[in-house]
Amino acid sequence: MHIAFNGWFWDQPHTGSGQYLRGLLTALVQRAPQHRYSLVVPPHARTLDHLPPDVDVLPVRMRLGGHLGKVWFEQRAFPRAVGRLGADVAHVPYWGPPLRSPAPVVCSVLDVIPLVIPAYRQGVRNRLYTSLVVAAARGAARLLTISEDARRDIVRHIRVPAERVAVTYLAADRAFHHEPDRERDRAVSARYGLDDLDDFVLYLGSYVAHKNVRLLLAAYTYVAQALGQDVPLVLAGHTPATWGTPRFPDLPAYIDEIGVGDVVRWIGPVDEADKPSLYRLASVFVFPSRYEGFGLGPLEAMACGTPVVGCEASSVPEVVGDAAFLVDPADSRAMGGAILSLITQPDLAGTMRNRGLARARDFSWRQTAEGTLAVYESLV
Repeated sequence: MHIAFNGWFWDQPHTGSGQYLRGLLTALVQRAPQHRYSLVVPPHARTLDHLPPDVDVLPVRMRLGGHLGKVWFEQRAFPRAVGRLGADVAHVPYWGPPLRSPAPVVCSVLDVIPLVIPAYRQGVRNRLYTSLVVAAARGAARLLTISEDARRDIVRHIRVPAERVAVTYLAADRAFHHEPDRERDRAVSARYGLDDLDDFVLYLGSYVAHKNVRLLLAAYTYVAQALGQDVPLVLAGHTPATWGTPRFPDLPAYIDEIGVGDVVRWIGPVDEADKPSLYRLASVFVFPSRYEGFGLGPLEAMACGTPVVGCEASSVPEVVGDAAFLVDPADSRAMGGAILSLITQPDLAGTMRNRGLARARDFSWRQTAEGTLAVYESLV
């Protein structure tokens, strides 16, 4: 069997789609090396690091750039490449399938945020693109998603039969399960300017509206009131070029408004290789998101032995089980109390740490690959 992958996000491991593609393709090659795998990539994918062995790469030429270039790649360049390769299955590992393809299309719809959150479909271009990918997803041979909660949303909002949507959970990479490397942890701490801290609370992710970081900042007014500047909040991740839009609320202004500037540190983007150390260094990892297709961050933190505070919303309870401290996504006081409980009660933190380690072991990329292979085989 020959599977061709849309590789638009391969060189973007900081995105959920990039992480998913890398983890899945690596696991597939390990689990089923008898099959042939091809990765079709656009011109911008100049760095193909971490590519599994024996994966063929087919670059395509493009004259268009930006959003139009992405649509052209999805709708024309990728299907043409699938035809040239003679692939048996075309897999688009994000919500961007072609309307037509010479091979059956498997599309991974990781979430349906544009259909659930109005701010993400504002503007003519966004509405047109959303309409396109909804229509294309309905025509795909099979859809994959990454939680039962996401599956219900796909059936409801895209309006496809439930039996055409399969769930294949994600997993934390093996790097997050390794024994602590104290020397590397110290180097990472120094690299991000954290070596003067004994304790800190970590948020690692993006700052789009549904990530609900305002809730975490409001919760930190209660933490700071109790602990002062002893346990700062560290914000890690790519910051937007412009704050104060429907997608990116003005968090710096909000920090000034509520007076927590003295206890907040921005450290910017984090290299993928540094993430396990950063999780281990944190006393608590907080994931305030209102909506997630899966929520890989909490699972990665738990695999590193870091207690997690999250919100009882969308797929997060499904992923973390009883291994995280969950609160209402609108209750900043409850989130602040949860953070304080884990910082000030070592026994509670130890219990959550052990539960998290056990829960993270329930998920593996091998299981993800096996579920995906079953879908391929049902088509071929």
